[in-house]
Amino acid sequence: MMMQTISIPPNLAELAKGRDYILTDEIARATNHQPQTVRKSYCMTGAYFGIRPVKLGNRLLWPVEGVAKLLSGGTAQ
Repeated sequence: MMMQTISIPPNLAELAKGRDYILTDEIARATNHQPQTVRKSYCMTGAYFGIRPVKLGNRLLWPVEGVAKLLSGGTAQ
């Protein structure tokens, strides 16, 4: 099975600063939405555009790889 490499858009790479996960405010900025929109989607569906976060305490951490797929026109899943 071949692993597909994900190309991270430059603006997302700058935002993530080498991290594998970004915060809710950062995914909102990357997708041009308000953080509350991201939180509402998560609350209602458990995901945001198909991207499921990891919970760490009271924070939601969003995978940069899923955001990169979304921003590249693909699906996050």
